Amino acid sequence: MATMTTKRIMVVAAEASGDALGAGLIAELRRQAPNTGLTFFGVGGARMAEQGVVSPFDISELSILGLLEAVKAYGRVMTRVRETVAYAQAERPDVVILVDSWGFTLRVANAIRKVMPQVRLIKYVGPQVWAARPGRAKTLARSVDLLLALHPMDPPFFEAAGLKTIVVGNPALNIDLNDAEPVAFRKRIDLRNDPLLLVLLGSRPSEIKRLSPLFAETIARLSNAHPDLRLVMPVADTVRDLVERRVAEWPVKPLLVYGEADKHSAMKAAALALACSGTVSTELALAGCPMVIAYKVEPLTYWIYRRISTLKHVTMFNIMAEKRIAPEFIQNDATVDNLVQAVDERLADKSLRNKQIAEQFAALDTMGRGQKPPAEKAAAAVLEFLGLN
Repeated sequence: MATMTTKRIMVVAAEASGDALGAGLIAELRRQAPNTGLTFFGVGGARMAEQGVVSPFDISELSILGLLEAVKAYGRVMTRVRETVAYAQAERPDVVILVDSWGFTLRVANAIRKVMPQVRLIKYVGPQVWAARPGRAKTLARSVDLLLALHPMDPPFFEAAGLKTIVVGNPALNIDLNDAEPVAFRKRIDLRNDPLLLVLLGSRPSEIKRLSPLFAETIARLSNAHPDLRLVMPVADTVRDLVERRVAEWPVKPLLVYGEADKHSAMKAAALALACSGTVSTELALAGCPMVIAYKVEPLTYWIYRRISTLKHVTMFNIMAEKRIAPEFIQNDATVDNLVQAVDERLADKSLRNKQIAEQFAALDTMGRGQKPPAEKAAAAVLEFLGLN
């Protein structure tokens, strides 16, 4: 009888988005290689735990954004790096898949390479070197053996540095919206014909803290100008307590909704969204919801970003279209006056909203909407890398 090939696969994710990517990859690897002895373990969150990968520590403390925040968290991050490497040494993986989170996963990769040079390393999601700091391509090429990239702009940079790169696509383009029931949602909240504005604060504590005062005043002004305007805020489980505390202090309080199904239903039911910049912008675009984007970071972080970035936009579909489809108000431009004006214009003009929706859809097609799911491509690439297909 032939002996089953066994492989021990360690997956490391340090943020909620990486946790979701890691969980999807694990599930797809099991689906594509059901008769192969694959054992999974690693570092992650709730989504990976659902796949049987229970993290040795809580990754929520690693969700860091901004230079000053990173400096303050340095000691804590390095402790978790050492714990992750010790875990790898104890469990002896054949391959380690490092998902997103550039700073944390790069340190883990370098440390594992030093103490376990025989272990093969895969990076899932590379730094956006086409936007800023192209030198990071060489840094990553020295640290891992394969890159699973999200964007078609990635390979020229990383392959020039000697790193094999496979484009698997952006997972945000394959979000399943089939659980959305906008008509039932509108009926449940007694929406009738009132316009619905979605308010999305973000999924990182730092984003919520910075944008909360801005969004609170903005929707207060909008509600005063539009008495029939209804407000709904989808809330991520990872920041539920923080959002609830913040919103409790707002003069006008949106209806908080929880879970993916209600979030997707609200996106399809809404006339417009006021959103924190991030992957949610792609999700909103897929749902056919026009949006106004805002973002703020620490002043020093922004000052550095403006000096190293070559991008004119921050929203991915704006970047791909090379034009400002959705209005973006970043840092000093993120003011109550600017946000109120942009939202007002769209609430008052359905044709403007429809034009934005059509342009968003066109940009999504350029990004690869409708292609094979990234997890499927990523799993196939991992199996080929391991010689299991």
